[in-house]
Amino acid sequence: MALVIYTKPGCPYCQQARDHYNGKGISFVDYDAQNDRSRRAEMLSFSNGDPTVPCMVENGKYVGSGWGDPPRG
Repeated sequence: MALVIYTKPGCPYCQQARDHYNGKGISFVDYDAQNDRSRRAEMLSFSNGDPTVPCMVENGKYVGSGWGDPPRG
């Protein structure tokens, strides 16, 4: 499984997502969608323009944005 999480520094929901996947032993790549313009553009292309982080993409397919119940970000 290739999981990518687009995040921004200091985001508590992004940290919750990281903690969740780390706790389950699921490896992921973490990209800064706030300070890296190319990664932000990449994230927006997956999320259909939704700027909410964290944004999860698995095997090149958009999974969702935000974290929690209901998702926040």
